[in-house]
Amino acid sequence: MNMPVIPNVTAPPVPRRIEETGLSPVMMRDILLKTMFRTHHEQVSRLSEVLCLPVACTQDLVDRAREQGLIEATGTLHAGAGSEMGFRLSDTGKARALDALSQSEYYGAMPVPLERYAEQVRRQSVRNMKITREALLRAMGHLILPPALLDQIGPAVGAGRSILMYGPPGNGKSSISNGIRDALGDLIYVPRAIEYNGSVITVYDPLMHVRREEAEDDATALRKTANRFDRRYVRCERPSVVTGGELSLDMLDLVYNPTARTYQAPLQLKSTGGIFIVDDLGRQAEPPQKLVNRWIVPLEESKDILALQSGEKFEVPFDTLVIFSTNFHPNQIFDQAALRRIFYKIRIDGPDQEGFLKIFARVARKKGMPLDEATLVHLLKRKYPTIGNAFANYQPVFLIDQMMSICDFEGIPYRMTPDLIDRAWANMFVEQSDFAH
Repeated sequence: MNMPVIPNVTAPPVPRRIEETGLSPVMMRDILLKTMFRTHHEQVSRLSEVLCLPVACTQDLVDRAREQGLIEATGTLHAGAGSEMGFRLSDTGKARALDALSQSEYYGAMPVPLERYAEQVRRQSVRNMKITREALLRAMGHLILPPALLDQIGPAVGAGRSILMYGPPGNGKSSISNGIRDALGDLIYVPRAIEYNGSVITVYDPLMHVRREEAEDDATALRKTANRFDRRYVRCERPSVVTGGELSLDMLDLVYNPTARTYQAPLQLKSTGGIFIVDDLGRQAEPPQKLVNRWIVPLEESKDILALQSGEKFEVPFDTLVIFSTNFHPNQIFDQAALRRIFYKIRIDGPDQEGFLKIFARVARKKGMPLDEATLVHLLKRKYPTIGNAFANYQPVFLIDQMMSICDFEGIPYRMTPDLIDRAWANMFVEQSDFAH
């Protein structure tokens, strides 16, 4: 486990009063009523957990709703809940809950107002991190990289600016991107949902955000942790969102659910405070130039512009390290104006012969394949000259896995021979032929 780069990201403060949430009393009241209607919870302590508010704030909400005749006490104590008084919706409260649900199905955790979220983004900005050479080496220790490459990657990551990695396929651009992600060792706070102009946008996504609680195995400590920051947020590792050939422009827009009348954050908003990796750029249905044009404003101004169903546009923070990875030369897929907006351009080439042999030996040792000098000489003197000695990082794994599969099929111990290398090599490249189409 890597040590955090920034030990103490400032946590969002706990709201002690309803007014400190930044939400309108009407929105909070309606979310309370919808939550009670959908979950049937009756105790303030349980509602506090679901709404992600302190008990005192939740009790205040319940008391205000009681004064309006929307909630009533059940008149019974719940022994299993610390002898708490139970509450339920009145008929008027049920009617109001149904009316609120017809406008938006959202219930549960109270959202964070967009302006409050923007403040938290600044406190935990990806550009505040100080990435050291040691941290990168720890994260990429499994890769064999030339020192000059780390000299380029380190300042790029530390700046929190956009990066374009390009070069021949199979040389570890994706692995390097993942290593950069692993080097971001500290934790940030991701809102469960944010609110803008009465609309709720869900942000926290358990498929993309890795939740990290303190002292997870200690229930007592967990309860203490819950009071250290605003529970409308989730304490997470810095997010890493990876897309490839499936990326399309509409995936960068708000996702509206017409049935629930709620929104889900687009990919780049979910990656705030972390990394957004666009792998295999040039393989998407959208032209690369068009995709990069969509990023121009966010990359230059650290803000993105999203639109509601009504057509209303609004700004959200853009605080993401964007990494583009492509097998094409940048001049083939971008104009110069687009290239200027990508702050760092780093070429990732294949290894030289010495680097290739180091990778080959490391992979063989890891997989339990004994090295054979005659086979390696055959590989280097007979096979690689046929492709102009174009070494690539993926090739040792490919060749060794192929030889192991052949050995398994033949029922013989793992070993390297020139014949096995020839058979493995035949599967690595497809030769040109004149077969009829």
